[in-house]
Amino acid sequence: MAMNAAIDFEKNGYAIALDVLSGKTCDRLIDESTEPYRGAGSRALLRRECCSRSARALKRHPVIRALLPSGAVAVQCTFFDKSADKNWLVTLHQDLSVPVRSKIDAPGFSGWSKKEGQLYVQPPREVLESFVGVRLHLDDCGVENGPLRVVPGSHCVGRLSDAEARALRDRDGEVECLVPKGGALILRPLLLHSSSKATAPSHRRVLHFLFGPAKAPFGLEWAEAI
Repeated sequence: MAMNAAIDFEKNGYAIALDVLSGKTCDRLIDESTEPYRGAGSRALLRRECCSRSARALKRHPVIRALLPSGAVAVQCTFFDKSADKNWLVTLHQDLSVPVRSKIDAPGFSGWSKKEGQLYVQPPREVLESFVGVRLHLDDCGVENGPLRVVPGSHCVGRLSDAEARALRDRDGEVECLVPKGGALILRPLLLHSSSKATAPSHRRVLHFLFGPAKAPFGLEWAEAI
């Protein structure tokens, strides 16, 4: 399984790992990660004990560990809850921003912004290519739950404009990533992805962890590192 996932990941920019968590553990994480927060999403959950504990567990998982960079640390944890009451679509994009502690003049770093009180920056391609996202699914995610759709192999072509992204999707097509409860979708941030609104009234709760190198380049510091 680990070898197949590594091959898929290298070629396509994503892989799916099953049975990463038990159903009971998922239910406990839902309670721990969403209390007292009840919104549709938050980028700032890594400090919560349940999320830092989960980040450490993901680094020990045999399939996921094989796909992370050596000595990887979790630098962010984002919570999503797509449901009938909190439903949205996500247009085709790449994940370009990472949280850092402070702003410094670093070559190739741009797009500085603040979200939920946290500073973010867009690193150059060679830095972004060292990151790995792990979307931990706390509910079943089928076709009716607005699953992530990805363009396989698109992580290999660097940063794309909106027009370039749409042209690549039209040429190469996209794949729906259906992940059962307790599974994980592992993906490169530069992989083109999108999602539609859910059509079913059930929850699609996800904890999205971003893993990167232990040491940030050019004197930058990650905002958090687990």
